[in-house]
Amino acid sequence: MTFQDFHFQDELLDALYYMKFDKPTPIQEQAIPILQAGRDLIACAQTGTGKTAAFLLPLIDRQTRGELPSDSVHTLIIVPTRELALQIDQQMDAFSYFSGASSMAIYGGGDAPDFEQQKKALKQGAGFIIATPGRLLSHLNLGYVDFSGIKHLVLDEADRMLDMGFYEDIVAIARHLPKDRQTLLFSATMPDRIRRLADTILTDPEMINIAISKPAEGVLQGAYVVYENQRLPLLINLLEGKKNYQSILIFTSTKKATSEIAAALRKKGFEAREMSSDLEQGAREQVMRDFASRKTQILVATDIVARGIDIKEINLVINFDVPRDAEDYVHRVGRTARADKTGVAITFITERDQRDFKRIEDLIETTIMKLPIPEEYGAGPDYEPEKRRQKSGSGGGRRTGGHHKGGGHNRKGRGGHKHNKKKDK
Repeated sequence: MTFQDFHFQDELLDALYYMKFDKPTPIQEQAIPILQAGRDLIACAQTGTGKTAAFLLPLIDRQTRGELPSDSVHTLIIVPTRELALQIDQQMDAFSYFSGASSMAIYGGGDAPDFEQQKKALKQGAGFIIATPGRLLSHLNLGYVDFSGIKHLVLDEADRMLDMGFYEDIVAIARHLPKDRQTLLFSATMPDRIRRLADTILTDPEMINIAISKPAEGVLQGAYVVYENQRLPLLINLLEGKKNYQSILIFTSTKKATSEIAAALRKKGFEAREMSSDLEQGAREQVMRDFASRKTQILVATDIVARGIDIKEINLVINFDVPRDAEDYVHRVGRTARADKTGVAITFITERDQRDFKRIEDLIETTIMKLPIPEEYGAGPDYEPEKRRQKSGSGGGRRTGGHHKGGGHNRKGRGGHKHNKKKDK
């Protein structure tokens, strides 16, 4: 099957040709005909499957055919983070290059001119509005937004939005929209609360479930079982051997750690930058541009970019610490090996992370290879995820390489709580 089989207008097919899009992915192959038929849709598909194109392409095609107005808002796409809003907006620009469909990303964190530009787009009518819930509600509550012409509502990464506490915001936004609309819900997982949301805002939806969340087959996964004080020297050691890699993404769970790790890497001569919600919006956008263009080799980030980033050919993903949510592991390592490419994902497992890592392995139904720590760093802890641990040990050099169980080989991992944060990132 090719994109021509969807009978898209020539302007859209020309854009796909220049972007080297030929064959649709499974989510695109299944979702696009449902969207073209005007049905509501619930699609369970993980990051990296091509779901953005699955909903953008048929909607852009409708506008190209003249079925949608070009001077008013007809499509509202709600996303969890500003990074994802910006990336969908960029994809809109590429897909609509020859058709001229207009879009605007609405998100918080900017200055007064940004807010005024968003207000102008909402009042004068960019066809596609891509918005984070908090900032969109701010505009709606000021009374000048008219969404009576909305034909399509898209919820992207709905599970992530609910994790962040946006359930009530989404329901409130839906109340401003016409009931006679097409609603599309995309989610990496399908817990009961997603189904309750779907029951509230969708009408007799079709359902697609591409696969359970697992890393792409092209991701070579490995892990080191370490003490906390072994992580940074081991990280530097690993990166010394990867200087030919163009793009390396390091995930950590705290904003403070992003700055500390990036600074330590710069001291060692690496081109490294950090990304967290502490950065001003303009600075964050510049960091992402530099990383996407390969000006910056290493990006150290919190999970704020785990589900939003869409940069091809990231060679290596390193989890400096294990994510508490097993699903977040899938999204982190999904930044590499995209579009049938290959990549490497490495995770550092401290003593207190072992149960979380085991839950990750259970989720993806894979025992991830435990790699031996170089002898100069001493032995790591034994991998025993079934044991209760109060806090991570610090004895990175107390044991010698020959006296521990297997030197860290053939061990497994753990998983935990979600921290609900209602924050318009």
